[in-house]
Amino acid sequence: MNDFKTLFGRAPAVAARAPGRVNLIGEHTDYNGGFVLPMAIPQRTSVEMAPRRDETIRIWSHDKPDGILTYTLGQEWPRKNWLDYIQGVTRILHREHTLQAGFDARVESTVPLGSGLSSSASLTVSLIRALRETFPLPLEDVEIARIAQRAENDFVGAHVGIMDPMAASLADEHTALFLDADSLAYERVPFPAGVDLIVIHSGVSHRLAGGDYNTRRAECEKACALLGIRQLRDLSVAELPRVGALPEPLNRRARHVVTENDRVLEAVAAMRANDVRRLGALFYASHASMRDDYNVSVPEIDLLVELARKRPAIYGARLTGGGFGGSVVMLAQGGKGSEEAMAIAREYVQRAGGRPRILVPENTG
Repeated sequence: MNDFKTLFGRAPAVAARAPGRVNLIGEHTDYNGGFVLPMAIPQRTSVEMAPRRDETIRIWSHDKPDGILTYTLGQEWPRKNWLDYIQGVTRILHREHTLQAGFDARVESTVPLGSGLSSSASLTVSLIRALRETFPLPLEDVEIARIAQRAENDFVGAHVGIMDPMAASLADEHTALFLDADSLAYERVPFPAGVDLIVIHSGVSHRLAGGDYNTRRAECEKACALLGIRQLRDLSVAELPRVGALPEPLNRRARHVVTENDRVLEAVAAMRANDVRRLGALFYASHASMRDDYNVSVPEIDLLVELARKRPAIYGARLTGGGFGGSVVMLAQGGKGSEEAMAIAREYVQRAGGRPRILVPENTG
């Protein structure tokens, strides 16, 4: 048994949860100050916690084989493993807020790692929620998201934008969170009636700390410098000729961000009008842009999108998340989500030999 009492010899004082998220549309726009449209998914990370009287932090994860890990509050140092997400949070809260004591914590998650569904933000936000209740700490939901983002940026070394922690902190499963990543203004837009959401993990995991993800962000920053602007969000589609004059591949990177921001605004309008066919077309256009201009897709993801395109009951499909693997989000006719997801997954196995996992709808297959 690996329950909290068995692990730590006492009962937990609090329990907190935070969801994973699927981004309907608006990829790689948040760190460019643009617009995003995520929703929460049923999968969650939960954290049970009890305070300590010393500065020792002990933490155990159901998904990791390394047992109870221990460190001292205020003495965080990068270990290049999952514990860095915890350490990044505690360092910020110790230095800038009122966290002065350690804790015991047990972590369990159903958000698949490397799925493009924000397992890391689900972890950090659930941890901060548990800390807020345990000690307590005067943190509002938006501030929780900011701390979670800083933990990944500054300690883990993944230069993620604000979307994932904002979604983990504020999103729900019934509405999309229309977020302006520059001002952090947000509103909830109802998911279209008569539509089933599908999320399929390709079985190809990705990793955002370092590598191509950070390269894309650096390319966007270089494009801004050459264009003489603060961020790519400052450009409209009318200014695409300026973007086209940039050297390769910066022209394509910037073109994706500018057109993707426009697609998010169109998607919100389509959702408000319950125009699911227009929304589906925007999904396919977004995927093509991510594949061709931003170069973050992989063959397995492209195959899932193409399989979806062949099925009349699917309105649209696209890569969701940072890319280089991960998951595909699809829109299906109401009542057909489960059967469509299973049919696509079966054909994917036949064609690619992969191991897909249907995450939404739950309990499918």
